[in-house]
Amino acid sequence: MYAITGITGKVGGALARKLLAEGHAVRAVLRDATKAGPWAAQGCQIAFAGMEEPARLAAGFEGVEGVFILPPSEFDPAPGYPEARIVIDAVTAALKAAKPKKILCLSTIGADAPHDNLLSQRTLMEEAVGALGLPVTFLRPGWFMENALWDVASAREGILHSFLQPADKRFPMVATQDVGSTAAELLVQDWDGARVVELEGPVRVSPNDVASAFATALGRSVRVEVVQRSTWEELFTLQGMNHPLPRIRMLDGFNEGWIDFADNGASAIKGPTPLADVIAKLVR
Repeated sequence: MYAITGITGKVGGALARKLLAEGHAVRAVLRDATKAGPWAAQGCQIAFAGMEEPARLAAGFEGVEGVFILPPSEFDPAPGYPEARIVIDAVTAALKAAKPKKILCLSTIGADAPHDNLLSQRTLMEEAVGALGLPVTFLRPGWFMENALWDVASAREGILHSFLQPADKRFPMVATQDVGSTAAELLVQDWDGARVVELEGPVRVSPNDVASAFATALGRSVRVEVVQRSTWEELFTLQGMNHPLPRIRMLDGFNEGWIDFADNGASAIKGPTPLADVIAKLVR
């Protein structure tokens, strides 16, 4: 049996559905009891735990073959990442208590970045879980193609506002369904120690490529409008962020190239889903 956190999200859901389809037993570790029904109907065992509740997490992880850890995303973290540290402490305490045979932890590209940024929350998770001495795989996917969901409204008006820049630079992106599918393949494997697996899509993607995909899906022209870096702090603050610097530094990392896979993706697994399919689904 495999215990899956984050099962109600895109990645966790895709992972669980693939495991179930292959005949594996799944335990859904849920925070919200109202979301249990559909997973129970598919044959999952149900356990209830928040990601900051070590005792309940340990009970959810008890007696399983493997555990999938999907840390919650904090997009406006306070200095020092206290929100992430609470989750990390709870997860590591639960894993110590339950001692599953293996762990798959969803991390990110940039977990090994040389400078502090929003993704450093995953660096902290990797360090803590890796120190447990249990077999663990850190899956580091690229930028999620589904992040373009936030661009659908403006693309309908013919403009793609891009923080990734320049507009012709290609970035490692991947579809969430490929992340979930790859996670399912990795979790059933056996290995010793800690390993890192990088994942991106079939080709790298530029903002111009995203605009072109929107143009095809919408049947109208869409142009890229680069959002100047000098405006980011004020813009993010006006949007309600209290601590915009980590997000700004993450974007700097992608744009300046210090957030990337070690060998520019040469060794990364390549997911099969093209950008055009993801954008068409978002538009629909």
